[in-house]
Amino acid sequence: MSLHGKRKEIYKYEAPWTVYAMNWSVRPDKRFRLALGSFVEEYNNKILFIYLRESESEPMCTSQFGHPYTFKLIQIPGAKVYHPDWLAASGDYLGMWRVGETETRLECLLNNNKNSDFCAPLTSFDWNEVDPYLLGTSSIDTTCTIWGLETGQVLGRVNLVSGHVKTQLIAHDKEVYDIAFSRAGGGRDMFASVGADGSVRMFDLRHLEHSTIIYEDPQHHPLLRLCWNKQDPNYLATMAMDGMEVVILDVRVPCTPVARLNNHRACVNGIAWAPHSSCHICTAADDHQALIWDIQQMPRAIEDPILAYTAEGEINNVQWASTQPDWIAICYNNCLEILRV
Repeated sequence: MSLHGKRKEIYKYEAPWTVYAMNWSVRPDKRFRLALGSFVEEYNNKILFIYLRESESEPMCTSQFGHPYTFKLIQIPGAKVYHPDWLAASGDYLGMWRVGETETRLECLLNNNKNSDFCAPLTSFDWNEVDPYLLGTSSIDTTCTIWGLETGQVLGRVNLVSGHVKTQLIAHDKEVYDIAFSRAGGGRDMFASVGADGSVRMFDLRHLEHSTIIYEDPQHHPLLRLCWNKQDPNYLATMAMDGMEVVILDVRVPCTPVARLNNHRACVNGIAWAPHSSCHICTAADDHQALIWDIQQMPRAIEDPILAYTAEGEINNVQWASTQPDWIAICYNNCLEILRV
């Protein structure tokens, strides 16, 4: 499906509630589907599926369902039609949902505090692109947990999914705020995390007895997010809590940023690398701006972005469509906008 027959450059969807979590589908049969997390009230959130169809002039909400807390959403990263159409949503737990034509059903909750009423809320998670039966979660209890999924045959129904803890490790000295698998080394075993101690740490599932500190914030500000370059696994981007800049790191040169992107005038909320280029990255912030940068002149200073878009509100998330690299989605207030770049 292609939208290039239409000359529209911006598509907009207004949700009934504030939108903050967002993720593109990579399934070849669902390329223009986005999952949106929206805040209705405490312990009552909604997840919406938004489709951009060739026959429609605007994105349409095709279904929605309730979820207690939703900090992050990922639709199954394996771009194979035979993979289950799963959606993972993180909050206090990680919920695994199976998306159907008529309903979306919760199949399991992944919670590593089986023997306690206490739950250390998850802060983020990532889904391995090479092995879609592998996920990693980060938590305020200083740990990262790697989960394995398996499907079991249930008579008269589709295969139900369940999960087990493959490994859990204390990753940081304080809360862990994000985790992301790297495409290096085959794309299955390497991952990095950031946390309240202000460090970026890299792990290898084959050698968990030690980790590598890639970067430490000079002022020890908490680091909130990290994002790996989609084409060159040597590079990753991170940002500090309430920070107005994005730091680009090269894992081959630990502790020294190779670039700082600092044109935003308010705190940065989102980072998205281009899926098809190693030298383009989009950043989004409370200053209403989404900026696209060309970083190929690193390590020379990157002065200005090559493209800028100003939204009508503080942008809290940005997602670059991996199967449709001409499209970037942003969300602010109760709005989703899909931009052609």
